[in-house]
Amino acid sequence: MAGESVIRIGPGTLRISSGGKRETVYVAGTPTDRWAFWNGRIFHTTADEPERASRADAGRRTGAMALTAPMPATVIQVLVAPGDQVASGDPVVILEAMKMELPIRAPGDARVKAINCHAGDLVQSDQVLVELE
Repeated sequence: MAGESVIRIGPGTLRISSGGKRETVYVAGTPTDRWAFWNGRIFHTTADEPERASRADAGRRTGAMALTAPMPATVIQVLVAPGDQVASGDPVVILEAMKMELPIRAPGDARVKAINCHAGDLVQSDQVLVELE
């Protein structure tokens, strides 16, 4: 379709243009285990499960939500405390990986049950950062 494009603007960085709007998408991982970061949301796909939702989205379907690190990263800032109410899309934790800041956002309206990380922590992929209920 005219006016739509995807351009690689750097390693792991794509610029998507559609309808006069530009978006930046960050991609990391291997061809069989790919992570994408777009508009504060995290998407994960593997060769075995090409349409699998991110772990945060999976938590939304079960009622309990565990926000996990998408890749090894450093916790820059924790923006909530236990007992806080968060709305869908609210930033909860800011990570830094590959010289990018990655906001981890609440996938739905919830209450913060537990914080499992602190600023300065080095976290691993799939490590639970925040538990919501």
